[in-house]
Amino acid sequence: MEITEVRIKLMDDPHERLLAFCSVTFDNSFVIRDLKIIQGTKGAFVAMPSRKLTDRCPQCKTKNHLRSLYCNQCGVQLHDDRALKGDDGRAKLYADIAHPINSSCRELIQSQVIEAYGEEQVQAQRPGYTCSYDDYDEDRYASLVDSEPYIAGRIEPAVDTPTGPHTAPATDATEIEPPEFGAGVL
Repeated sequence: MEITEVRIKLMDDPHERLLAFCSVTFDNSFVIRDLKIIQGTKGAFVAMPSRKLTDRCPQCKTKNHLRSLYCNQCGVQLHDDRALKGDDGRAKLYADIAHPINSSCRELIQSQVIEAYGEEQVQAQRPGYTCSYDDYDEDRYASLVDSEPYIAGRIEPAVDTPTGPHTAPATDATEIEPPEFGAGVL
């Protein structure tokens, strides 16, 4: 397994613990997005993408985050100490979505991501710097209703559509094209 690309998105405030988001591509074939570079007490480290853990309301069975004081559905008050505790006694509020299985893989990812982070900091100081991190078109702007006719079901591409994230150059013109939007939907 080889890390073939690391993309970094620096955070605006260097005084915060969250230094950057990043994505890592393995063997030009598999991408993991939303890793975080965090400033810890012993230096910067890489945190894997995670999700908030939930439990169910005892009254209506709706899922709620473990820090919720009231049910999002029925409003019943929930106990505030519902999270399981780790070996260190701290509440477990998040679970990794993707993570290395062994320490050598973690060290490989961490060293290459931290190195790319340092390089991105240098690049960010140069005039004309543009971040290469793919943020799911969050910087796109929707068109105004008054600016053009609305057609139900139409999806417009972004004005400045970026190239596909983390894609290897096409090597064969006979690659299979993705189906048309809505094809096969009943």
